[in-house]
Amino acid sequence: MAQLVLLPGKDRSLARRHPWIFAAAVEKLSGRARPGDTVDVVAANGRPLAKAAWSPESKIRARVWTFNPDEIVDDAFFKRHIQAAVERRQLTPELRGQDGLRLVHGESDGLPGLIADRYGDTVVLQLTATGPEKWRQAIIHALQRATVCARIYERSDSHVRRLEGLPPVTGWVFGAAPAERLCIVENGVRMQVDVVAGHKTGFYLDQRDNRLLTRTLAADRATLNCFCYTGGFSLQALAGGASSVLSIDSSGPALATAIDNLALNPQLDANRAEWREADVFTELRALKSAGQHFDLIILDPPKFAPSAAHAERAARAYRDINAYAFRLLNRGGLLMSYSCSGGISSEYFQRIVADAAVDAGRDARILRRLAAPPDHPVALHFSEGEYLKGLLCQVD
Repeated sequence: MAQLVLLPGKDRSLARRHPWIFAAAVEKLSGRARPGDTVDVVAANGRPLAKAAWSPESKIRARVWTFNPDEIVDDAFFKRHIQAAVERRQLTPELRGQDGLRLVHGESDGLPGLIADRYGDTVVLQLTATGPEKWRQAIIHALQRATVCARIYERSDSHVRRLEGLPPVTGWVFGAAPAERLCIVENGVRMQVDVVAGHKTGFYLDQRDNRLLTRTLAADRATLNCFCYTGGFSLQALAGGASSVLSIDSSGPALATAIDNLALNPQLDANRAEWREADVFTELRALKSAGQHFDLIILDPPKFAPSAAHAERAARAYRDINAYAFRLLNRGGLLMSYSCSGGISSEYFQRIVADAAVDAGRDARILRRLAAPPDHPVALHFSEGEYLKGLLCQVD
């Protein structure tokens, strides 16, 4: 097995159990390794540190499979670790009975580059790095065994695969496509899931608990949902008794799906819902000019800063939309503001939202910090900035 030798002093992050080894930390690769091959990671003095997946084209040259240098990475390794990830979710009371669930969350489950989400009896698999790509069949078999699912669809079409030198891969890898459209019930609301063409693996599972929180806050509130996608927050607001819900998105197909989702839920009052295809930045300014105000506003934009290099430009965009939202809120109104940008930390995001309130001339306070649900664990060694962060604010 090839050895990945680190430069002097570059083993500190591994001692803290961070699973990424960057190119700047590598002195040399001793021996030959193909993309995805397992390599022994050693310190500059030759001390064994870990076993990792080699990725010669990425700035992240290796991702650690195990910090036990003696552990063998083979089919049984993936069977054990995937089974353990699934069992962790089964032990979490809040996750029992959920139709939509994240089963494996990459580095946080000790399986870097591997995502697996379950929608009913369908599992969606996403491989984003050379390591899991190398072990594709072992991973598929382990998922079949751990979940007893009817089918597995692969959505390895994320842009990060290009950074690994990998082409996109999609398609059914186990079982056949369902005869009817795939739907889940989330906290009493029925939603379609498009595993083939939808965002992420078909649905934004990381917002499940926050959508439920919206439901508890929405009673008798005029609600504005920006970047509404297929209407998850909007339908939960209606279920919570919102007096009205205006939902805005620039995607016509997403709005069409949102309207279909509302039709799947005859218990909700469709007369209280309005769907508007528009650019959110432009529409927020138009709403202010028209003198409209709301009691609850949800901002759940796409990723403005995929990396730290984009953080400054993204900060301006986050500040703009939050400032407009604060201006549109009635006194005592609530703002639920989110960021999924890896280049924006929780602390930075809080500063951005605070600055936006000042720009808007509003006094506001943070009622709660909002995060991902328990099926999206964040390992202590891994950057919080990689995951969802959010704030619930109230204006005085």
